[in-house]
Amino acid sequence: MKEIQGKTRTVRELLGGAKYGIDYYQREYKWQPKQIAELVDDLTGRFLDDYAPQDQRKDVAKYGHYFLGSIIISQQDNERMVVDGQQRLTSLTLLLIYLHNLQRGREDAEPVEDLIFSKKFGERSFNLNVPDRNDCMEALFEGKSYDTTDKVESVVNLVGRYQDIDEVFPEELREKPLPYFVDWLLEKVNLVEITAYADEDAYTIFETMNDRGLSLSATDMLKARLGKLCA
Repeated sequence: MKEIQGKTRTVRELLGGAKYGIDYYQREYKWQPKQIAELVDDLTGRFLDDYAPQDQRKDVAKYGHYFLGSIIISQQDNERMVVDGQQRLTSLTLLLIYLHNLQRGREDAEPVEDLIFSKKFGERSFNLNVPDRNDCMEALFEGKSYDTTDKVESVVNLVGRYQDIDEVFPEELREKPLPYFVDWLLEKVNLVEITAYADEDAYTIFETMNDRGLSLSATDMLKARLGKLCA
């Protein structure tokens, strides 16, 4: 086994200016309302455990941390491919897009755009780069509706889960506490990023860890193996 690196990162460190790919043989984005509601409830609930109405934004620095789990990355030349954690990263990106839209027009807004996409020659490139999802992600970021008729499963679920976030996001966080929550999410929510420099090592780690949310089936794992062999 080659070198394996594990590092705890904040959401800002993980997604800021980063680019992650997902190989074609990886499974679709499959989270359902139950998983996205649990994520939003866990994050907002942990924040509200520390938040007090009299707090100033600088007080968020003293709030507690929240551990969101781990992701496994296979470093392939200049590409960083997500081996495990795409459900979590995709859902986190949806939440960031939602928070971006919810903060529109606020003078105290905390910018999150660079955690969602980078821009070059006037075009956006999403940090979680999956080409067949980009039109949908663009529409969600712009706050526009998106027709999912005849679209792939991932796109249907992206739109559905974004709507679910709006339904379950607490009303009490939509006013004064909103930028406080964004600060906390970016700086106090941690993930462990495990990076392998050989695909075989990445999948060995993947098979020995439990994925929070929807676990991969034996069929999913076999598809990943076969896809890599045929690539």
